[in-house]
Amino acid sequence: MLFRLADVHKAYGAQDVLRGVTLQLNPGEHVGLVGRNGAGKTTILRLIAGTETADKGEVDRLRGLRVGVLAQHVDFSGAETLLDAVLHVFERLLELESRMRDLEHAMIESSGDELDRVMHDYSEAQHAYEHEGGFSYHARAESVLLGLGFSREDFTKRAESLSGGEKNRLGLARLLLLEPDILLLDEPTNHLDVDAVEWLEEYLAAYKSAYLIISHDRFFLDHTVNRVLDLEFGKIESYKGNYSDYQIEKEERREMRQRAYEQQQEMIARTEDFIRRNLAGQKTKQAKSRRNFLGRLERLENLSEVDTTNFKLRPTTRTGDQVLVIEDLAIGFPGKRLASGINLLLRRGERLGIIGGNGTGKTTLLRTILGEHQPLDGEIRWGAGVNIGYYDQRLLSVDDRNIVIDELRTVAASSVTDGELRGFLGRFLFSGDDVFKPVSALSGGEKGRLALAKLIYSRVNVLILDEPTNHLDIDSREALEDGLNAFGGTIITVSHDRYFLDRIATQILHFGDQSVEFFDGGYTEYHDDQLRLKQARQADEAVAQKVERATRKAQSVKSNPAKKSKQKSPTASEIEAAIAEAEAEQHRLAELLSTDEVARDKEQLFALTEQYQSIDEKLQDLYAQWEVALHEEGRSLAKGS
Repeated sequence: MLFRLADVHKAYGAQDVLRGVTLQLNPGEHVGLVGRNGAGKTTILRLIAGTETADKGEVDRLRGLRVGVLAQHVDFSGAETLLDAVLHVFERLLELESRMRDLEHAMIESSGDELDRVMHDYSEAQHAYEHEGGFSYHARAESVLLGLGFSREDFTKRAESLSGGEKNRLGLARLLLLEPDILLLDEPTNHLDVDAVEWLEEYLAAYKSAYLIISHDRFFLDHTVNRVLDLEFGKIESYKGNYSDYQIEKEERREMRQRAYEQQQEMIARTEDFIRRNLAGQKTKQAKSRRNFLGRLERLENLSEVDTTNFKLRPTTRTGDQVLVIEDLAIGFPGKRLASGINLLLRRGERLGIIGGNGTGKTTLLRTILGEHQPLDGEIRWGAGVNIGYYDQRLLSVDDRNIVIDELRTVAASSVTDGELRGFLGRFLFSGDDVFKPVSALSGGEKGRLALAKLIYSRVNVLILDEPTNHLDIDSREALEDGLNAFGGTIITVSHDRYFLDRIATQILHFGDQSVEFFDGGYTEYHDDQLRLKQARQADEAVAQKVERATRKAQSVKSNPAKKSKQKSPTASEIEAAIAEAEAEQHRLAELLSTDEVARDKEQLFALTEQYQSIDEKLQDLYAQWEVALHEEGRSLAKGS
């Protein structure tokens, strides 16, 4: 057990957030924590980290537990570079490096017994350095930074000069490299593009220690967790499997509970009928006993009456068959072209999902087709009968001077009653007096829900959505998807939410660094197609490298006839044998480096260190050759079959 919460209660003022939460997390578990915004998910993370205390109940942690928390706002100061800020995670290795350099200088100036002592200390330091990953930590740090979307050019930037999103990514990199006993990650994908999120998925899927993730990214949860904790109404329920497994099991539990409710209602009705018929008769005692039983009975909840967000779209007028035609479009700003060569034909009822890295031009495309930006080149033609509704992630469509209900009234007919408006806003989680709040007092998430409410309430036939799920919790996202799937018009949406795209998009437009690519199909189809292309390219590159090495070897033999050989390329099993031999030699060298005899011999110590590093480089090359050989043998088998 890493930690355990037992019957934990927590309130803020009059609001009860946690009402008897019980959960336990064990070493190596990969867990997702889901629930509506404001349900108390972040509170649970704070209780585990020890930054909050429970009002009631027990919070037990393993003694000496190392907890790594991803802060929502990370800051850096001083003159350190981005790379230095990450390398500081390896403080112990940096200290060992410094000590080894000092000892190397001392070797030059020492002799006799003093030299023996220095050599012994150097051997111990080097052994500790190797054991703790000293030969690989720098490469690991660079790999994590590159995976999270930084470039090598970014490594020399001052950390304090980074944007807020970049600082958060840098904080995530430091946390991953620290490798604590448990990671507590609150929305770790918030500042990552799709490529970085996919890298993080692979990294976490192979992560050996435990983590607990809060995320609204269902695709991400599907690929990173093997258990889901559902926080609802102040209590936790645990589900085995990933997010998709959780959805199936939750629906099954819901159906079972609804059946139990209905059976209880039938029993209550029979009992009440018995009480009415017998309270004044011969069976008065039995009737009173059953009445007492009903008084003590814990009533089950009618789940069919539980309010769920319902984004029901109003009927729309039809557009022409061709909704949008784009020909050879170039977008950007004077002196800065973001993308060019964009060609697209969007027909009535189609749903286009736009994806790509940050700054590649996705939002600029939306603003260009809306007429807010002038195209740098090309042509844009809207079809007949088009009536556009635009959801802007800047939330410019809501007026801070209004109250919530009056903001919705701006797109409503004059005959619509307050009751209808309040009922519709209730579907967007604006209940009671919330509808009279000033728009200026709303949070970002609340403004996002209000902007979507306005858009969906208005009568449009083309929806243009810029990151519509950014401010919504999972329940609201799923309800929005249901509503959009019932929409009879055309949709163009920019989104990083791959689960949302999987449910909505029928075509994908991908913005790369230098190109824009159209794909006729949903996100998963596009992702699988790109994965196949990537694997094919990697295989071709590996074969090309192998051919190049063979060509160089042949040329070398040709230029030196004495070295001619008729040996063919080694098989995968032969390379495996070479790998085993090299690993054994590396292990032998590591043991020699730790002996007192070598520690007292400066020249031997340096020579063995060089041999160790040479063997390490040879192993990396053998691993690459092994992958190529496996690929080649697989292709040969496929041809033979």
